[in-house]
Amino acid sequence: MRTNPKVGDVWIANLGMVAKTRPVLVLAGTSAANARKLVVVVPLTSQIRGMRGEVPLGHVKWLPKESAVNVQGIASFDPSRLERRLGTCTNDQMDAVKNALRELLEL
Repeated sequence: MRTNPKVGDVWIANLGMVAKTRPVLVLAGTSAANARKLVVVVPLTSQIRGMRGEVPLGHVKWLPKESAVNVQGIASFDPSRLERRLGTCTNDQMDAVKNALRELLEL
């Protein structure tokens, strides 16, 4: 399946564990200018702890329950591991994710 992930999209991704897929937020999609054809993502979780590195999304219509982005789980992989697009984060949600990344990475 060909995917066209865009920044801010949330996809179901096969993370390589037995029967384990989960939603991930795309931070960087593929581009001809990239050194590698990889997507950069962070996972979403419904196990919200209110800790540093979590960005609450609330209950968005395309997820079954209240969720948060876990910026500490940043990863990159081949876009073929993205199975289906669920939805897109708002600009405000993406700004909160970017701020959490800056804080986590001390940028």
